[in-house]
Amino acid sequence: MRQDRDHRIRRWTGAVLDLLFPPRCPFCDRLLKDGEEGICGECQPRLPWTRPERDERHSEFVDRCVSPLWYQGAVRDSFHRYKFDGCRDYAGVYAALMAQCAGDRLAGEYDLLTYVPLSAKRRRQRGYDQVRLLAEGMAPALGLPVTETLEKTRHTAAQSGLSDDGARRANVLGAYRVRDPEAVRGRRVLLADDVITTGATLSECARVLRTAGAASVVCVTFAQARAQQKGEAQEPPARRLLPDQEEIFLNSF
Repeated sequence: MRQDRDHRIRRWTGAVLDLLFPPRCPFCDRLLKDGEEGICGECQPRLPWTRPERDERHSEFVDRCVSPLWYQGAVRDSFHRYKFDGCRDYAGVYAALMAQCAGDRLAGEYDLLTYVPLSAKRRRQRGYDQVRLLAEGMAPALGLPVTETLEKTRHTAAQSGLSDDGARRANVLGAYRVRDPEAVRGRRVLLADDVITTGATLSECARVLRTAGAASVVCVTFAQARAQQKGEAQEPPARRLLPDQEEIFLNSF
């Protein structure tokens, strides 16, 4: 009874908010038309979707890492608005894509949902933890609560400012600890993050989770950066989704 009442309240509140603040596509910022949810009909087929299995990432201590999108073009611009300009409402759309990606590609490989946390200093500066919002948005769709397993014990330089893989690894080495080893012992962990570039942060978090007794660690991120060759400055143009690949995410919302 209480759940039904809470559901009605959420629906009513959402309807009021939609009237006051009409929903926009997080990738082009256009108002959504009737029948469109989350992503507009123009962006949907043009976004740089990754391909199941072929575009998975693998790194040390991480069994598999999946992402729905490539980190380029409109995806990168949208994420910058989310992370640096306070567009927190994007989290719902991002989380829906991540949840479907994890559910489709990592089904049966996890029984605990957690995330890569910010340092206390960075969280105060930004006003929110953007990855925690993503994990909380994924939780209902995955049927798992968010478990805060990790703590960032020291502030580090932003990984985005470090281009060398070795420097990124050194930057995060020893920067995380497991809050309660009993909470992860024997568990199959799904670790959420926003963007994977070299995988250094996810690898370090997976290392401490495994050291604490986690049985396995798989990861999901909103987007992944394409690997660049030495000296490469330009990122490749956005890849248009092929017709037979569009169906993967059409029912995300």
